[in-house]
This record gives sequence, C-alpha cells and structure tokens, in this order.
Amino acid sequence: MANIDLDKMLEKIKGSQWALADIDWDAPGADRISAEQWPKLKAFMSDLMWIEHVGARGFAAMAKKAPTDTLREIYTYFHAEEQRHANAEMALMRRWGMLDGDELPEPNINLRLTIEWLDRYSDDMPLEVPGSVIPMLEIALDGALLKFLLEEVDDPLCHEVFEKINADEARHLGVDFHVMEMLGRGRLHQLAVKTIGTVANPKLILGVLAYAPLLNKMRDNIVAMGLKEERLYEAMNKYERIGGRTEEGRRNPWFQIISQHGKMVVNRSHPYHVPVDALVKLTGYIPSRVVGPVPTWVRGLTWRTTA
Repeated sequence: MANIDLDKMLEKIKGSQWALADIDWDAPGADRISAEQWPKLKAFMSDLMWIEHVGARGFAAMAKKAPTDTLREIYTYFHAEEQRHANAEMALMRRWGMLDGDELPEPNINLRLTIEWLDRYSDDMPLEVPGSVIPMLEIALDGALLKFLLEEVDDPLCHEVFEKINADEARHLGVDFHVMEMLGRGRLHQLAVKTIGTVANPKLILGVLAYAPLLNKMRDNIVAMGLKEERLYEAMNKYERIGGRTEEGRRNPWFQIISQHGKMVVNRSHPYHVPVDALVKLTGYIPSRVVGPVPTWVRGLTWRTTA
C-alpha cells in the first residue's frame, strides 16, 4: 500500500457517498435468516452497530486534532460514514424483525463504558492514540467480522449493504495507515517521551480499563458464533504487516503498542487474559443506571432512509 495523495483521496470520498435511500430494504431475502441464527445474529449485529458508532466518535475526535484542513475534512466524512454504517446495520436488524419502531439496540455494559469514556475524554487524546487504535479495529472489522458475517448470512441485501460498507472501510484503512506513518516521523526520543507522557495520563488509563474488557467480550462472543481464531490472527498480522511496512510506520510507538496488544487479545492462552477476564466479570456487576444515559450524540442513530 503506497503513500496516498490526501487531496485526491478527499475527492474520491466525496464522489463515493451513498445513502440508505439508495437501498431497497423490502427486497426479497429477509426470510433467509434461520431460527437458529436469529438470536446470535441479533446480538452480533447490535455489537457491530455500536462499534461503528464508537468509530464515528473516534473520527470526530481525530478531526479536531488533524494537522491539515484536508485531513480534517476527510475525518469529518469518515465520521459521517461510520454513522451511516451503524444506521444501515440497524436497518438490516429491522428488516430481520430484530427491532421494533425506533428502538435502539441495547449496548452491553462494556460498550456503554467505552462510549462514556469517548464522550468525556476522546477529544483530549493526542492524534497518535485514536490514529493507531482505529485502524486495528477496522482491520479486525473488515478482515474477520464482516467476512464471517457474509459467509453466515444468505440474505442478498445483506451482501449488497456490506459491499458498500467495505468500500468505505477500504478508503478508511488507506488513510489510517498513511497517517500512522506520518505519526512515526520525527526524532525517536521525542516520540518516546510523548508516548510515555500519554501512557501515564489517568484519562488514558481509564480508557484502557473500559476498552480491554470490551475487546475480550467481543472476541469470545464472535468465536462462540463460529469464527475461527485463525481469522483473528490473520487480521492482526495484516495490521502489523501494513502498519510496519515502512521505517516511519515502525517508528510510531503507538503502532508497536497496539500491534503487541492485538496479538495478546487474539491469543486466548496468553496470561494477559487473566486480569482482563476478571475485569469483564467485574464490569458485569455494574448496573446500567450507574453509567447513566447514553450521550446525546447517539440520538443521531436511525434506521430510517432519510439518514
């Protein structure tokens, strides 16, 4: 994957926009979801929809930190695209009878904690943090979860929707890895000092405490649905291969941190999972009312074709 011209990429993004109204949501095929698939698919789609919106909030924070006007506008488009992905996934859930009226899927407690952290603190994080985390999530989404979903679901409209989503994600990844290389430029000791300062930030530590159990729970849920663990290893290897293809990419300390973390997440026998599994269990006891209502920006979610 070569370095990209961000101005040309912006024009490509502008010319590739689509809307929910472009899709015939009443097309045949909705009845191809089996009774056995339905409950697990509902849980999967709910998590997937919220992860898309988590990505949207991350891009909104990145737009505020973007070093150029072009990159700021690209991230603004990416923010809107991730919201559209979430809306399209909600529309599929409604098509399959998983949602009533304007009902929102209920986020699990780990997603709620992550959303709460994003709302409070993501705008305070340097670009290096979301700029390295989001490509790892999108690699996993594109390289493992969506491919698995399309193998499991026989509804032709589902394939049509995710063809559009995958095209957007490919552009996201192109920009993501280009920016990761940009963030690896500069003197190594300066990059290291800045990274150490960020790692010691209490706000980031709170984010890790929310993010780590979320990844563990989602990893186990998708494997329980039938995803082969090899797919997750392939996704993490792809992140490491593309992110580290240049010296600048390898010099980005956050690429190295996220790369090593991803390897631990997918390897279920790694000791890393002992404390994180304990966090998953502990957070399971937190009542939703303690976390409070979802942030107001979540109200932008809708399955309606006007979105």
